[in-house]
Amino acid sequence: MNTVKTLVKKVQSAVAEKKAEEAKTLLREAASAIGKAVSKGVVKRNTASRRISRLTLHVNALSAPRS
Repeated sequence: MNTVKTLVKKVQSAVAEKKAEEAKTLLREAASAIGKAVSKGVVKRNTASRRISRLTLHVNALSAPRS
């Protein structure tokens, strides 16, 4: 669980610093770690899905065209 939390924090800090490419690569790692946590029974499936979804929204907002 510590690994998951650390990776989520790294994604959030990359988003806060507006580093889109770094955030995308970290998101991939975080999603993988969250998936592993689900398979080991540490996190429930819906909770993991929600976390990945929210992180993805933040990362995608960085690269979205602003009008």
